[in-house]
Amino acid sequence: MEGRGLTKGNLPQQNATRTPSRIVAPNALERVRQAARKDKKLRFTALLHHVYNLETLRMAYFRLKKEASPGVDGETWRHYGEQLENHLQNLCERLKQGAYRAKPVRRVYIPKADGRQRPLGVTALEDKIVQRATVEVLNAIYETDFLGFSYGFRPKRSQHQALDALYTGLLTRRVSWVLDLDIRSFFDKISHEWLVKFIEHRIADLLQHAGIQPFLDEWVQAWRRKQAHGDVIIVRFADDIVVGFQGKSDAKRFWAELTKRMRKFDLELHPEKTRLLEFGPFAIRDRQRRGEGRPETFNFLGFTHICGKKRSSGCFTVLRQTIRKRLQAKLNEVKAALRRRMHHPIPEVGQWLRSVVDGHNRYYGVPMNDAALHLFRLQVGRLWHRALSRRSQNGHVPWDRMHRLIGHWLHPVRIYHPYPLRRMGVVT
Repeated sequence: MEGRGLTKGNLPQQNATRTPSRIVAPNALERVRQAARKDKKLRFTALLHHVYNLETLRMAYFRLKKEASPGVDGETWRHYGEQLENHLQNLCERLKQGAYRAKPVRRVYIPKADGRQRPLGVTALEDKIVQRATVEVLNAIYETDFLGFSYGFRPKRSQHQALDALYTGLLTRRVSWVLDLDIRSFFDKISHEWLVKFIEHRIADLLQHAGIQPFLDEWVQAWRRKQAHGDVIIVRFADDIVVGFQGKSDAKRFWAELTKRMRKFDLELHPEKTRLLEFGPFAIRDRQRRGEGRPETFNFLGFTHICGKKRSSGCFTVLRQTIRKRLQAKLNEVKAALRRRMHHPIPEVGQWLRSVVDGHNRYYGVPMNDAALHLFRLQVGRLWHRALSRRSQNGHVPWDRMHRLIGHWLHPVRIYHPYPLRRMGVVT
């Protein structure tokens, strides 16, 4: 499916004074963007001055998360902003003179759903500003190169656009097999030597940014145009990738050739998490003929995708439900946080829980996921009741009062996202 009429992206955030919008971005970056679009083989040799441009640095500062944890230097977004212009001018001069040096990254670990720990680097604030400014410059070039089925970490593109593209492809294209790809430790194992080579195709003086696009997207596009015998769809969000095929033989050949290609870049597909499964309207029919059970499910961007039928017409549809492990993990986080807030005032806790439930609904509020949304709200209310009842020996809260608290503080379940087929121009 080609075409790119995208839904509206997030608008630039507002701050206490005034946040520069994309319109205020330097005109020079627009000239870079136009040059990159006009000549796909053009190699840029003078980009660093765009990074240390004061307007670019200022824009980068305002696009950082205000409440993010500080790095090794302890500098926060708000404290840095108290003398913003002086700090940015100083940073600009250090970058211009080659005196800027990045600080060490503070390493922390966060738990994963499978019990392992994911290493996370917390960067110093000025390093985040420089990185963000660099991304703005690189985006001016690479946004013209990215293909339509790539959605991860791109301006004006989101996880829900990727989800909508996948849903639309599964319903409108002849797909009977889904290859659920899992690249093992992509960001840890990707060959840096190859990343530099990819970047050098377009850029001569900035070697700080690359990703999965150069070695995968263009190869996939060429494969499905030249080697596929039937329909092929692909949706990628960073290293989360789902590929749909009309024929099983295409799927197996693609899997084998992709595995071989990845070895070239020191990467591998996870042998247990990468799966080929029968999925789609023809999968239901064919498995019924063979006397087999319902098609398997797969997970993508927080949702379990399930073959289903519409109640109204009996036609095939894709049910998207909150991944159970994700839902339970979030409830465990709420439970632990409620213990820490056990003796906080009820209005304070109620307001916090409202933001938790609202945030959950805003992401997981897709059609036909009502049951999971109601379950999350119900369980949050129960956890809150348990925490309130443990505030003292005689602190039991009657359920009639608890229902009033839940009704007052926790908003009802709401479906925030329309059916994907109502959105125009998604690309697979």
